[in-house]
Amino acid sequence: MSENRALQRAHILANHILRSPPPLPSNLSLAREVCLQYSPPELSESFGGFDAKEMRRLLDGHNTEDRDWLYGLMMQSNLFNRKERGGKLFVSPDYNQTMEQQREITMRRIWYLLEKGVYRGWLTDSGPEAELRKLALLEVCGIYDHSLSIKLGVHFFLWGNAVKFFGTKRHHEKWLKNTEDYVVKGCFAMTELGHGSNVRGIETVTTYDPRTGEFVINTPCESAQKYWIGGAAKHATHTIVFSQLDINGTNQGVHAFIAQIRDEDGNICPNIRIADCGHKIGLNGVDNGRIWFDNLRIPRENLLNSVADVSPDGEYVSAIKDPDQRFGAFMAPLTSGRVTIASSAIYSAKVGLAIALRYSLSRRAFSVKANGPEVLLLDYPSHQRRLLPLLAKTYAMSFAANDLKMIYVKRTPETNKAIHVVSSGLKAVLTWHNMRTLQECREAVGGQGVKTENLVGQLKGEFDVQTTFEGDNNVLMQQVSKALFAEYVSCKKRNKPFKGLRLEHMNSARPVLPTQLSSSTLRCSQFQKNVFCLRERDLLERFTSEVAQLQGRGESRESSFLVNHELAEDLGKAFTEKAILQTVLDAEAKLPTGSLKDVLGLVRSMYALISIEEDPSFLRYGYLSRDNVGDVRREVSKLCGELRPHALALVTSFGIPDAFLGPIAFNWVEANAWSSV
Repeated sequence: MSENRALQRAHILANHILRSPPPLPSNLSLAREVCLQYSPPELSESFGGFDAKEMRRLLDGHNTEDRDWLYGLMMQSNLFNRKERGGKLFVSPDYNQTMEQQREITMRRIWYLLEKGVYRGWLTDSGPEAELRKLALLEVCGIYDHSLSIKLGVHFFLWGNAVKFFGTKRHHEKWLKNTEDYVVKGCFAMTELGHGSNVRGIETVTTYDPRTGEFVINTPCESAQKYWIGGAAKHATHTIVFSQLDINGTNQGVHAFIAQIRDEDGNICPNIRIADCGHKIGLNGVDNGRIWFDNLRIPRENLLNSVADVSPDGEYVSAIKDPDQRFGAFMAPLTSGRVTIASSAIYSAKVGLAIALRYSLSRRAFSVKANGPEVLLLDYPSHQRRLLPLLAKTYAMSFAANDLKMIYVKRTPETNKAIHVVSSGLKAVLTWHNMRTLQECREAVGGQGVKTENLVGQLKGEFDVQTTFEGDNNVLMQQVSKALFAEYVSCKKRNKPFKGLRLEHMNSARPVLPTQLSSSTLRCSQFQKNVFCLRERDLLERFTSEVAQLQGRGESRESSFLVNHELAEDLGKAFTEKAILQTVLDAEAKLPTGSLKDVLGLVRSMYALISIEEDPSFLRYGYLSRDNVGDVRREVSKLCGELRPHALALVTSFGIPDAFLGPIAFNWVEANAWSSV
């Protein structure tokens, strides 16, 4: 090796060790003007021509001021991991922490919010206004961290609501205020290793001992261990136990009991074993655990007895004699879980879209002309196609989630069935939409989506569980179809008009669609409503016909449902997407003529047409021709171009503070500069 070569290598190594830049070739200029610079999209993008604040009020639906108050509480506390990136403040969980650290900081955040009065009235106040405030604040918690909202949801909505709705005055007086103040920390032991969605099949067994006036709870086999119980592994002091109730050798079905699992010092109580479920793909701030009961004795008064009771001498009493109706009465109050999951899924999709679309309005790639400027990502039709239909769907589903919340907080015994069906469909469709949206957003921001601090990739793991907890989505869609089947058969048998489950459109003549679909026809709200109603009507008639044919050949109704599972899932989707469309139409109808109504009309048409394009049913069953489907596809592309100028205003209207988004949503150059290392 020559002396000059050796000196050159030594110089390079020295520079590397000292972290000093190598000398620049004399012919290379690094003048500032040739480097990429971040330009805020607000400087170049029009703001849509509509009032973003008014649009936000429409999207949030309720309690905007309460939401902003809670956003502020989080941003001002170091407990929420405040950090500066690219000259802006951000708050988000530190996902680099260990599982134990994440659990501990989640609990500390809960205490902080308790001290600030966030949970005031969550269980002790009643009425629609109190419930809507609670739902709004839980949604904000979920925007910050899904672990935080799930931990609160288990304590208040599962444990707390079980006490409130399954229990009676004696339980309310003893437990509700203490739950609201976190004197007790509750969890909810329904799921077992061997039974999840099939709650009727759970294997935990409870008997009654009339000599002592106590119930005795047992885990008879390993498959009966309570599994995935949020809060059980570390923090919970009490749990609701769902168990088969055996009275004098007769199984009275599933009932709910209160059991203490830890003392005030956090020690596990006798006759209880608890194990940790371990590290998960997300939600590691939630201490999921497994519970075994070994002849655990609890007072007779710990049976939640709004539906059924056991007298001191061991007599089983219930005003509801039919076991199926009794089971349904136990399950009805659990609808709140599906309501909160559906809503939180849409706020997660909003976070992903806000980050990905803001990034696409400042990040450039490739030039159309030689030596020309690079093109903004969102100016590529392909990029518009991947994000703007998802944006429109998220808008439409926001209105559907709000509608679901409103009918839930105003529920009556007469509306419980409809709420169960609508919440089942929306929980499935909205959580699937969230996962698809987050994946597309992750890919749309390229490698930046892999960084945890930019959120979109991390949120996939955090929210993936929503597709299976509180009911597996595929099972829920089949439940929707079974309910529609029962309603259809009942009305036909009694020769009565349809009334309920949003099937009233079937009392009118079958819609006839035009054979030629112009742009104005495709964007017509009546056409969109007709084609969605036609799909639901036809699929329901096909489903009932197929089931009836199988039953006529001796098959049971349940086995007939199983054979027709594909039709059932198509029908569940058709019912739910039609319900979503109707909520957008209702919101649009309330608006005066103007720019807000105009842009919402574009969003509604995009939602309707992309739903048609993505569902093979329209072509499979002949509702639309091949030429019609081609017309729909072209119209979706046109709508992408028309929504493009509104993109920034539409995500700004989400009302999510900048601090709750990822750094790449803003000055991604400065956030990654050497000075930030």
